[in-house]
Amino acid sequence: MNILREVQKRLSKSQLYSQEGIKDPTVYCKLFDTFGSATWYLTEFDGIDTAFGFVTGLVQDEWGYVNIPELQALKLRGTIPRIECDLWFEPTQFSMLRIKARVG
Repeated sequence: MNILREVQKRLSKSQLYSQEGIKDPTVYCKLFDTFGSATWYLTEFDGIDTAFGFVTGLVQDEWGYVNIPELQALKLRGTIPRIECDLWFEPTQFSMLRIKARVG
């Protein structure tokens, strides 16, 4: 699966900074590490390679930018893609995700 294409498709109407200042942004795309605990909930995309969203399951849960081609390049044993796009994820408000964030 080409996650860059999926992100471009799912976030085509949510340009970078388009939800800035919105208290409860819409999450349009969910990416996850098939061999780990990280999950990215993406809210905006620059149309090229950089997305903005919330990541959980790493050292600290936080809002930030992510380079999609870098995620796509992560592979197990050099061949098996680590990061996948949840094809069943429907756009939803961030507050509805019920994430137990450890922010701060």
